[in-house]
Amino acid sequence: MINSVGMDNIKTSIFYINDFHGKSINMEKTVAASRSFDFQNKQKKDTDTLKLSSGDVMVGEDVLINKAAVLFQNFIGISSSAIGNHEHDMQGRVEKVLPFVKYNLLANNVKINPRSPWGRVVKSSVVEEINGHKYGIIGTTPIDLYTRTKLGTLQRDISVDDAKTTLYDIQLEADKLKKQGVNKVILLSHLGNKLEKIVAKETSGVDVILGGHSHDLIFDVKEGENLFYNKDGEPVIITQAGKDGKNFGILNLEFDKNGIIKKVQNNIGYTKNFHRDMPVKYVFDKLFGNNKVYGVINSAPPEPERYLVSPNAHGNFIADCMKDDLNCDIALIQAANIRGYFEKGEIDERMINDILPFKNELYKIKYSEKDIVDAIKFSCEKSFSSSANKPGIFYVSGLEYTVSGTGKLTSMAYIDKKGKKHSINVENPRSDKFYTTVINDYCAQGNDKLTMLNRPEQIIDKCAIDSGVCVAHIIERAKTPIDIKDDGRIKIL
Repeated sequence: MINSVGMDNIKTSIFYINDFHGKSINMEKTVAASRSFDFQNKQKKDTDTLKLSSGDVMVGEDVLINKAAVLFQNFIGISSSAIGNHEHDMQGRVEKVLPFVKYNLLANNVKINPRSPWGRVVKSSVVEEINGHKYGIIGTTPIDLYTRTKLGTLQRDISVDDAKTTLYDIQLEADKLKKQGVNKVILLSHLGNKLEKIVAKETSGVDVILGGHSHDLIFDVKEGENLFYNKDGEPVIITQAGKDGKNFGILNLEFDKNGIIKKVQNNIGYTKNFHRDMPVKYVFDKLFGNNKVYGVINSAPPEPERYLVSPNAHGNFIADCMKDDLNCDIALIQAANIRGYFEKGEIDERMINDILPFKNELYKIKYSEKDIVDAIKFSCEKSFSSSANKPGIFYVSGLEYTVSGTGKLTSMAYIDKKGKKHSINVENPRSDKFYTTVINDYCAQGNDKLTMLNRPEQIIDKCAIDSGVCVAHIIERAKTPIDIKDDGRIKIL
């Protein structure tokens, strides 16, 4: 147990973030939170302060969203950041935002082609010295990087070590820092909570793991949950601040002269409790340009808590917009593609971008009944069996389906454009019956092991727009304010 405190202990306060996923409005609120952190610590001459990120602050392929994410981390004074899977979404265009990065980008479990833009900026670790005290900062990128990104230059330019090798990489880096006289080591991890717990127990020399990737919201400090003991019997603290910029964390620590944690307090803050920082809002408004208002939402339910495996009126509304705007039979959109929800009031361009940041191009594809059933069946079974509920179920338009509490698909029906329901046999779906389906290119390329959706020979059209454009079109055409409701098209038993 952590207990004793001493007069010579080193006090440290860390402002930490992870998995903002390009949510620019929450970024503006977090800048205000960061300013509050600075003000509170200004008078504490005996406390070292750090600001650190565990990755996935960027998201999608849009250059402006990712530039805003970089500027945000610059604004709040992030000194080092891990590289998450979404930092790689831009792939061939990442050089458009990397020149704006003023913080260290860290990943010690990768090998990078020297010709890649990442090869010039990524480091394994850095040492930060504050008030004469040295802190070693190590970074890791997710071991499932390839399955969380589209096929492209990434697979050619970067190789990621597996779990066992990543443990070795971290230990090697911690040992190197120890030889440099650094006895306070922080790991910026985008490995996910399950693997982060293993790192805590199976390595030595790491004191703090600021986590990411699995979107856990970890409160307080509890032994066996986020307080563990390393191979030398020394305490290790794990944190993680949820997802989508709804939260941030402040970790207060006291180290003894040997770099062992003697006192700890983990606080979670809520960005909803802060107003948008006006100077940053001005910068972002200028960056994004004309922030067009498309229409009005009259009413909408709250976002479901377990949004990856729950019915979601917001997801179904987006699917309806895709189907109606592109005149298809069916629309499919993964829950993980949606990073927010609609609220009552005016809906403008930035709000839609916050909800749908990925900007993945939409495809029209002729899918067979079997293709669609297999995809929904696979995504449900995998999401319900995964501790992180990834990759998430499909929200749908032109379909309804029922799933058991364990993720087994039990029934499905196609709803035609006249509203007539046609039952589909989920145990023996037809391979000779086809539907014009709109889906994004990420899924259409068979990512997340959705190989049944990789049907390049059946592509009708590559639409050169993303789902956010469809939403904007439908809201703009609406003659009255829109009510978003759950109509029961997806049922979880």
